[in-house]
Amino acid sequence: METISSNRPSTGFIALHAVKRCTNGAGTRCRNGRGIRAFLLPVSGRLKALRVVLLFGLLLGTSAVAAAETVRPAVWAGRFYPADAALLRRTLSDLADAADRTCPSLPVGEKLRALVLPHAGYVYSGLVAAHAHRALKGERFDKVILMGPDHRVGFTDGAVSGADAYATPLGRINLDGDARRLCSATPLFRCVSASDRSEHCLEVVLPFLQAYLTEFSLVPIVLGPCNPRRISLSLAPLINAQTLMVVSSDLSHYLPYDQAVARDKETIQAILDLDPAPLLTEENRACGRYPLAVLIDLARALNWRPILLRYANSGDTAGDRKAVVGYAAFAFYGEPSMTANTLELTPAQGQTLVRLARYELQHKLAGGEAVEEALDPALERHSGIFVTLKIAGSLRGCIGNLGTSESLVDGVRHHAIQAAFHDPRFQPLSKEELSRVTIEVSVLTDPQPLAYDDADDLLAKLRPHVDGVTLRKGYAQATFLPQVWEQLPRAEDFLSHLCMKAGLGANEWRQGSLEIETYQVQYFEEPH
Repeated sequence: METISSNRPSTGFIALHAVKRCTNGAGTRCRNGRGIRAFLLPVSGRLKALRVVLLFGLLLGTSAVAAAETVRPAVWAGRFYPADAALLRRTLSDLADAADRTCPSLPVGEKLRALVLPHAGYVYSGLVAAHAHRALKGERFDKVILMGPDHRVGFTDGAVSGADAYATPLGRINLDGDARRLCSATPLFRCVSASDRSEHCLEVVLPFLQAYLTEFSLVPIVLGPCNPRRISLSLAPLINAQTLMVVSSDLSHYLPYDQAVARDKETIQAILDLDPAPLLTEENRACGRYPLAVLIDLARALNWRPILLRYANSGDTAGDRKAVVGYAAFAFYGEPSMTANTLELTPAQGQTLVRLARYELQHKLAGGEAVEEALDPALERHSGIFVTLKIAGSLRGCIGNLGTSESLVDGVRHHAIQAAFHDPRFQPLSKEELSRVTIEVSVLTDPQPLAYDDADDLLAKLRPHVDGVTLRKGYAQATFLPQVWEQLPRAEDFLSHLCMKAGLGANEWRQGSLEIETYQVQYFEEPH
């Protein structure tokens, strides 16, 4: 079962970091004046000083070699999992064989995109985590982005290891270049040495990936309290067809067995529904609630579908049932290619669109020249687009276009004005309100017809928090962006309100006579 330990890491790891702290970014010794003073001694003392300097130089050379590459050692081997490599391989193989007997059927023709695995001691959660074996079988990934929660230090946003590699008894895993690039690209990520030395949630999962997956590079991320949306926008550009996302998380902690099963069942359903709200607003659902919320945000944007591989708790495996910890393994699947429109814009390009919308409103209200900035050619492509205005989280205007008659740039400029001054539900935006408005820009994929047999079939085929929906009947038509699922998470309520928006009866969708189209969006909002 997961424990909190005060054991210190190996002195070798500390020594390496001590040397590294005394060097600059290029590996050169920091200047403190001591190495220069010897050359300022009188002539009679220079031979002795020279010997000291030469000896110091030899020691420095040895230290510089040591500091040239740092490896994060297997701190928790021998406690959470076997430290002996042969025993560890045998354990993982036996767990995989046992998991094969209870693993559910997996999707055919869809590619694995992400996993959720528990991180307790293998005697407790190992069998649940081993269900990744079947999902990973035959798969190849060049890069793994591994996210887990901070248990031991206390910080906000993300910590990324400053080491060059991780080590486990099964060998070395090199860090991907994206790990350092992530820290340099945004202040949301930084190196937190104390976390790197002591956190267990990433290390415990790594042997499963080493045993069940071919060679890969690693982007290790530990998350504290954060804005999941901002984290996911930072990670999205790092994801390609050969990237596997992995979240390390346990579920509820130390509840009586029956209470834990009931609570974990609700949490599992929230993950399957791609609904992060229970994770973020209710206590004791999952220690990895922030990494899970980031994964859910990415899955909704990238059209990934989760399935449950296995659930159990410590009362089912190796503990008593008075106070148990819950464990679940999930696999997320998506399309074979990564060419969906949702990834065609980077966060920087999306923020350009948001700024264009605000410039347009400022120009309209204040007059004078509109502020321009150099535009990326990618923003000239044609796509459906919506501009949404909110004040204190409440809707203040939303206008857009499902079609592709305008470029993204022209669409943002046009619909920003429409949302602010011509949404019939609201009075025109005032100059005073502009300072309180937050702007969101949604870029749409091309709508696709959704064939369905009856109301039950329609409910089964809709994907909450993923699909935007357009319905038509005669001249009646209305659409809801995927963001509306946040207010109407039940598909029945979503469809009833959409029918009423179109001027139809609330239960019209139950008749099976509506034309339905679905689409997905990538949306960008102003930083808070």
